[in-house]
Amino acid sequence: MKTVLVTGSRGFIGKNLVAHLSENKCIHVLTVHWDDSEERWREQVLQADVIVHLAGVNRPDDIEEFDHGNAVFTKKLCKYAADSTRQPHVIMSSSIQAERDSPYGVSKRAAEEVLQDFSKFHKTRVTLFRLKNVFGKWCRPNYNSVVATFCHNIAHELPVQINDPERELELIHVDDVVGSIVRELNFSGPKDAITFCGNEIPSTQITLGELAERIRDFHHSKETLITPNFNDDFSRQLYSTFLSYVDSSCWEYALEIREDNRGSLAEFMKSESFGQVFVSRTKPGVTRGNHYHHVKTEKFLVLSGEGLIRFRHINSTKILEYSVRGEDYRVVDIPPGYTHSITNIGDAEMVTLFWASEIFNPDQPDTYFQPVDTSQQESQIRVAS
Repeated sequence: MKTVLVTGSRGFIGKNLVAHLSENKCIHVLTVHWDDSEERWREQVLQADVIVHLAGVNRPDDIEEFDHGNAVFTKKLCKYAADSTRQPHVIMSSSIQAERDSPYGVSKRAAEEVLQDFSKFHKTRVTLFRLKNVFGKWCRPNYNSVVATFCHNIAHELPVQINDPERELELIHVDDVVGSIVRELNFSGPKDAITFCGNEIPSTQITLGELAERIRDFHHSKETLITPNFNDDFSRQLYSTFLSYVDSSCWEYALEIREDNRGSLAEFMKSESFGQVFVSRTKPGVTRGNHYHHVKTEKFLVLSGEGLIRFRHINSTKILEYSVRGEDYRVVDIPPGYTHSITNIGDAEMVTLFWASEIFNPDQPDTYFQPVDTSQQESQIRVAS
């Protein structure tokens, strides 16, 4: 079993990393934070096979704290690691700011140099992650992440300040950062290597204006029912991040229910890429549908109760019938050019889940009324029972 010490374990990246490492039964996780005692720091460092050094300062009250929280703090870590017989592999989260001469960048570059000297003198492996703008769950809003601030403020309907909507950001997700760190844990190469990492982590460029707009769309999706396009990893990661800032009192929300003498119906989800999903409750003996579409397609899934789905090609008199029950979880496809209906043939309410290939547009509904049964003499073909 490998023992991994995570410094800064209560920070944003630290909490995510510890959660992932704790799921691996082959890793024993130790944690330490910047305000723990020196005795605890020394004790934990001496047990570690790998040290993931995440503790640091990026928004101090006093500019001089940059040097103490980053460079001086790293020197202390190296002092304890030098006394270890394990020759621990040290992985440190740095920043692309280390390439610049800001107070924060200078302090991060100094911390990198401390570790490089440590590696050369003690023949130990050091990995330096120069990270871009990291976002994801558990990041503190109104601190150093614009994504966290936008997500928190928009989720709580607070104002968002954008001075330059066209300013571009390069964002990386915390799980991708964690994944890269975990891969480094398993490194089996030379022990005295110094490696710079970070460029291999997938990133996304987006303007501040677009970022805010996308998060606002997430927030309003409870009213619009429009589901984001999840065709790329970034969209899924951003939506996941937004939901982590939504107050638990807002996790539940009501759908608009339309009721008539047949039962009730509610739209659930809509998307330009996959259409829409809605659910209905139908009373015994009631029939829904009796219409056809030219392009739109649908899927019917009875969740409870018993139903009879009937089809007739609009240029034919033959009727096709499919009997469905909730306990069977059978899906029936609705092709174009067939008028169709669904009837509750049971004694109890029938609950049905519907999918349509496009969002309903009242101006172009592509829905044309035509009864499935045109006469009592129609020939019927039972294709499923």
